Amino acid sequence: MANQFLEIPDSFWSLFRSGNRQIYIEALLQINEEYQYSNYFLSREICVQTLSSYFAKRKVTLEQEEQEDDFDMLEPLATRILNWLLRTGWLRKVDDYHTMTVNIVIPDYAAVFVEAFAHLAGEDEDETQVYIQNVYGILFAFKHDPRSNISLLKTALVNTRRLNKTLQDMLHNMDKFFSSLLEQNFYGDLLKEHLDGYVDQIVRKKYHILKTSDNFYLYKTDIKQLLSEMRQDLPWLKQVCEKNRQLRGVEVQAEELAEQMDLIDRGFDDIEHRIMNMDKENTKYIRATVTRLNYLLNQDDNMKGLVIDLLNHLSKVDENSRDEYTEKIGKLMNLSQLTVISEKSLYKRRKSKQDFTESLEPEEEQQDLSREDILKLNKIKNRYSQKQVESFVMEKMKDGTLQVDDGTVTSEEEFEKLVLAYDYSVRKGSPYKVKEQETVMIDNGRYRYPGLVFEKRGRKSGLG
Repeated sequence: MANQFLEIPDSFWSLFRSGNRQIYIEALLQINEEYQYSNYFLSREICVQTLSSYFAKRKVTLEQEEQEDDFDMLEPLATRILNWLLRTGWLRKVDDYHTMTVNIVIPDYAAVFVEAFAHLAGEDEDETQVYIQNVYGILFAFKHDPRSNISLLKTALVNTRRLNKTLQDMLHNMDKFFSSLLEQNFYGDLLKEHLDGYVDQIVRKKYHILKTSDNFYLYKTDIKQLLSEMRQDLPWLKQVCEKNRQLRGVEVQAEELAEQMDLIDRGFDDIEHRIMNMDKENTKYIRATVTRLNYLLNQDDNMKGLVIDLLNHLSKVDENSRDEYTEKIGKLMNLSQLTVISEKSLYKRRKSKQDFTESLEPEEEQQDLSREDILKLNKIKNRYSQKQVESFVMEKMKDGTLQVDDGTVTSEEEFEKLVLAYDYSVRKGSPYKVKEQETVMIDNGRYRYPGLVFEKRGRKSGLG
């Protein structure tokens, strides 16, 4: 692909240095919106009319640019804006000599920036919903369309990564809402900032969509199920590879298809982790907001609020006169209240070093993860049926016993089934059990797991 940077004229970048840049950006967005409804080109007359109608509703003052002369200043506002955008390369003229008209187009490189402007202005559709639906639709088509090929999987992976990037940007920009809490000194201003800023921009437009039944979790289960079915259906994967070879002459291996599916599956795990992190940040922000609201509401009647005001006042006093101020304040303060001299006082006497060392307790050894914790971390409870897990153990048994060794687990799937097999062994109706004995840890270079011994029970399982 050609490098479009080489096509950009030097004057193009002057928009970002111009004092009129906001006006030019709004004009580009209006022309782009009109551009969407045009069959082919926009005439110069339509562009001028569109800009005139838009800026007629506002009082706009356009500063003189370096490239403009006195004759340019005499032109109407819409004409001046259009001429400047044409002169700097944001728009391009195409002369139609057949109809004797001048048409206006948006160059490819400028269209990239205009799309970014529309995104910053919040005019585009919410990305979280678009990408989730796209991934589901692409995977469904890949599964059921006989013309499916690996490019569909790559497109689904691109959408998954874009959604992850969107969530990551949302998470990293949460800090600006925390900093705005301390900038508000009045209860009403903070409440307005919270409702118009955080609730409107994050909760309603982005965060809320990820947490309700109409988006992520609606498609997540189906997407996971589709990926699991396709990865395990090896004959179907080989059939897809053969059709790609016959129809397109492209050699694709089943392993390559499975690898793309693994990346998409892993991407959805990352999405869920990011949503969990957003849950934590949202909880922290709500707590901080409530605390700040309570402080602003009660600071005149609350002792802690008054003490904070006092400390803030002392911090602003000149260092040379700070001792004098402190002495005056000390004479006026009432230190006889129970809230000051009780166990909940602001100052507590530090314990001696001996008492401190005696109070230290030996650190507890870090416990290994429980069975349920392992299952929760790996999120594999719904990946395999109980029949699949039981078959993993029963098929490897010899004389009713399976001794787990370094050759039992050779893949991630077998490792997950081994974990589930141990979990199912203690359940009622399991066809096998784990022999109680001292086990040693096995490390085969790729996986580390206990050397369990599974024994067949005397009766068959009643579970499917």
